[in-house]
Amino acid sequence: MPLDSRSLPDDKNTVVLDRAIAKAAKRLLPMLILMYILSYMDRANIGFAKQAFQLSTGVTEAAFAFGAGIFFIGYALFEFPSNLALHAFGARRWMARIMITWGIVASMMLFTKSDTSFSIVRFFLGAAEAGFFPGAILYMTYWFPAKSRGRILGLFYFGSPVAMIFGGPISGLLLQMEGLLGLQGWQWLFLIEGIGTILIGFVVLWYLTDRPKDAKWLTEEERTVLQGTITAEEAHKATTGGIKLGKAMLDPNLLHFTAIYFCIQLAGYGFAFYMPSMVSALMNMKIGLAVGSIASIPWICAVIAATFYPAYAVRHGYRHSMGCIAMLSIAIGLSAAGNLPPVYAMVALCFVAMGIICVQPIFWTFPSGYFGGLAAAGSLAVINSIGNLGGFVAPNIKVMAEAHFGPNAGLYTLASAPFIAAVLFLFLRRDKVIDLAKVGAVAAAD
Repeated sequence: MPLDSRSLPDDKNTVVLDRAIAKAAKRLLPMLILMYILSYMDRANIGFAKQAFQLSTGVTEAAFAFGAGIFFIGYALFEFPSNLALHAFGARRWMARIMITWGIVASMMLFTKSDTSFSIVRFFLGAAEAGFFPGAILYMTYWFPAKSRGRILGLFYFGSPVAMIFGGPISGLLLQMEGLLGLQGWQWLFLIEGIGTILIGFVVLWYLTDRPKDAKWLTEEERTVLQGTITAEEAHKATTGGIKLGKAMLDPNLLHFTAIYFCIQLAGYGFAFYMPSMVSALMNMKIGLAVGSIASIPWICAVIAATFYPAYAVRHGYRHSMGCIAMLSIAIGLSAAGNLPPVYAMVALCFVAMGIICVQPIFWTFPSGYFGGLAAAGSLAVINSIGNLGGFVAPNIKVMAEAHFGPNAGLYTLASAPFIAAVLFLFLRRDKVIDLAKVGAVAAAD
């Protein structure tokens, strides 16, 4: 007979909950972070391949910007149904399906030879990957109560800087495999990273667990208390702030969240796509191992900042102010990077990377604390899919701005987005976003 968590003493209930959260984090987070690393490398490796790829295929600068960005059109079109499918069929099966599919399409990049084929493969790559990121965010709401979610999301976001820390040197090495077995370096880059994703997809199918109640690696007591806490939070959202899927799509807060995330992603992907080229120009060197290694420095700084910044902001109630500070560091860093000597420009890029990585886990505590159940699955998909269109806009608007106004105009244009996001962040209504950290504490002692 299942143990009722309410029969446990309050202090024991809290101890059991903390133990269950620690076990879940230890088992699930490394795999989720690895999946995110592969996801981010899959999106950003085109920046490292850019020079060699364009030289080999003749793809123009404008066509490259369009092809790099059209990934996010495919992503946006299939994001919403993909996330609803994850909610219906379970994270284990659906996330494995996503990874295997995008690994196959990513490997096909080695066959691209023209503007058209490049754009086609990038579109289908976005469609294949659709649903992964909001699915991961949704999956974490199934496992981690709100009181620990800021810390967990902060750790999860290690995936993107770690991807760039190791992805830069790895991409540089793969680019140097020029001519091996008749393939060029950029072809090896896409092929090997795609195969790695496929293999991890099969591991995910075996490794992940859909819900706490299904976890054989937790004790019965831990399963009951953790599932009970998550269920209590969902019930709270349903009775005090939660809304159904149809109403969620018309909720003004959804538009507010989406606008903020769009601005964050516009700056973030503009930075990720073009930072290797920026570092290459600063060092006056071709992109390879040396440039890839130097380009990893801003992401190392981001990892260090992410170990404490998001968790501190959530735990101490400074989400609004510290979120704004992070976005201003992105804006100021991008604006300054094009006008400084190389060493100082790299410092500016470090502040950009730290802001990008730190603001996002803070941001996601707002919509994940406001929407619940099926409405969460749909709304998180909408926020992520529309927000990620910033990845389509960023390279294209940068090229257009530079063509009309000069070399640094692209950076200034990208920098305007986090300035806007900082203002929007201040207008997030505290009374409209549920503080689930308090709810989680009550549920744990209930």
